[in-house]
Amino acid sequence: MKRIMCTVVAVLAFSGISQAPAQASGGAKNGEVSIGVIGEGLRVKEIRALLDGWEPGAQARVSLWQGGRWVREVRGWKYTSSEEAARHRYELAVWKMNTNFPHKSQLCVEFKGYDNQRACLTIQR
Repeated sequence: MKRIMCTVVAVLAFSGISQAPAQASGGAKNGEVSIGVIGEGLRVKEIRALLDGWEPGAQARVSLWQGGRWVREVRGWKYTSSEEAARHRYELAVWKMNTNFPHKSQLCVEFKGYDNQRACLTIQR
């Protein structure tokens, strides 16, 4: 539970940022959609997608972008779990990874029904 709460606090700290660098770990937010990444250098160990508020049945996916263009889907649609920490309610999807991504590529999360709120962060050395 502490780990989830730390993630929520970290994601909320990035309010108003739609894209942010992620050298080892980082997060970004766009509207109600947030992304959090845990990793080292170009290797990503975990990706978290958060949606503000409770919306049971919400689905999220992760995609890879380079130079502003879609490259491929990294992880397909996944149902979220409804969580609450410090009286803040949100939907959460977590993908365990152990994957290297190209320098300056972007990992983005999106939720079905929130087409204009894709949250992205840039992977950098």
